[in-house]
Amino acid sequence: MKYKTPLVEIKNLYKSYRRGSQIIPVLENITFDIEDGEFLALMGPSGSGKSTLLNLIAGIDTFDSGIIKVGGVDIAALSETELAQWRSTNVGFIFQFYNLIPVLTAFGNVELPLLLTRLSRKERREHVETALRIVNLPDRMSHYPGQLSGGQQQRVAIARAVVTDPTIIVADEPTGDLDRVSAKEVLELMCRLNVEFGKTIIMVTHDPHAAEKARTIKHLEKGILNAHNQARL
Repeated sequence: MKYKTPLVEIKNLYKSYRRGSQIIPVLENITFDIEDGEFLALMGPSGSGKSTLLNLIAGIDTFDSGIIKVGGVDIAALSETELAQWRSTNVGFIFQFYNLIPVLTAFGNVELPLLLTRLSRKERREHVETALRIVNLPDRMSHYPGQLSGGQQQRVAIARAVVTDPTIIVADEPTGDLDRVSAKEVLELMCRLNVEFGKTIIMVTHDPHAAEKARTIKHLEKGILNAHNQARL
């Protein structure tokens, strides 16, 4: 489904944390849009609020004020139950440390998000096998995480992220725990998901080499969106 309006709309976003009697601002007056099919890199020093912003877009954290709409849905207006359902069908997550369950095979890890759907067992298998083919791991579906390299584990995590055909993919430092060769493979896979499959990807990274793969780079500095943002071809 293609969207006429921006896929993600963020307006006047403010987020703070309370530390004792202190209120610590984390994000201040963040306003920007993300188009359908975009590959966006969020950069900034540690503590700049980039991972917090990613979590807010993904609906796994709440904000003080402002608006976030994804596909026209005002996620702040959803109840906890509605938000959980929304996340399960609209957001694919890729983490720095993979977050695979060690007692499950690659197949079992990728299948996990589908257990929340009404798909039959046969349909789930078809979806999982397709996702593992996309990440070039069909021959590893019976392997456990401990039997896979770091790069292979992250590719399983990517398969898990795309198996539900989500609206957006959010990636928090997806290459941060990988060697250079594995990182390159993962980034090339993410580019393929973006270009060939039209997936909208929002990636937090501190690595300029990883950010170069994105179409657009936005910088955060102490919770404020830097005016110096780069649009790439």
